[in-house]
Amino acid sequence: MHSESNIIQSSVFYLSHGGGPLPLLGDKGHQNMIRIIKEVTRTLAKPSAILVISAHWEESQPTITSGASPALIYDYYGFPKEAYEIEYPASGSPELANKVFKLLGNAGIEATLDDQRGFDHGLFVPLKLMYPEANIPCVQLSLVNNLLPEDHIRIGKALADLRKDNVLVIGSGFSFHNLKAFFTPSTKEARALNESFEQWLIDTCSNSQLTEEERERRLKNWDSAPAARYCHPREEHLLPLHVCYGIAGTAAKKVFEFEIMGKMASAYLW
Repeated sequence: MHSESNIIQSSVFYLSHGGGPLPLLGDKGHQNMIRIIKEVTRTLAKPSAILVISAHWEESQPTITSGASPALIYDYYGFPKEAYEIEYPASGSPELANKVFKLLGNAGIEATLDDQRGFDHGLFVPLKLMYPEANIPCVQLSLVNNLLPEDHIRIGKALADLRKDNVLVIGSGFSFHNLKAFFTPSTKEARALNESFEQWLIDTCSNSQLTEEERERRLKNWDSAPAARYCHPREEHLLPLHVCYGIAGTAAKKVFEFEIMGKMASAYLW
């Protein structure tokens, strides 16, 4: 049991969700990630609803799932049959979807409600680990396909009021997302590149000596960080973090470092 003082209310959590459905299929390369995600969940107050910003959904403007019972989207290929039989029957939350829509509108950000789209694996993989009972209503928010970091920070800032509502916000991405690197032999040079970007990201997100202006400037210019484009040839797996930072507006309270399939990765809790 955790005492009240150890329970974190209204959290914002950027996580590295691992490779497709592998965390749910007993893959040994995901054991550290699974342990940390479950550990974090034990420190969180049970949310009334969950908003997930998934790296696996991009639209021309922020789009929000607003259906009452979204289906699952198995948006991966080449996995065993059981990967396509995973169930996560969480309900949607039209109420939270409308709130997100209004908050974005109040900030001058045009958004769209989509009552047909289901939940992709950026939602159901981590949430099946965190809340296997699937008894918390969920909403997904898309990235914007211009992939501009400043736009995603702005989206987050518009949603900061969600923290008053006991909504858990999850940025579901991956702090290292060079897919080719997962399938080529690891070298000392490759590990150094991975490590140099991770150290930059950890410092940027958690260093309380940085002003928020400096932290935001770094995140907007993330691609000038050491080894940035080696670790993220395309940035969609990093941008959920920008939304999380926009919501939180402070240094992360906790940083988690771990390996996934032999690569260094990280997660951040506000």
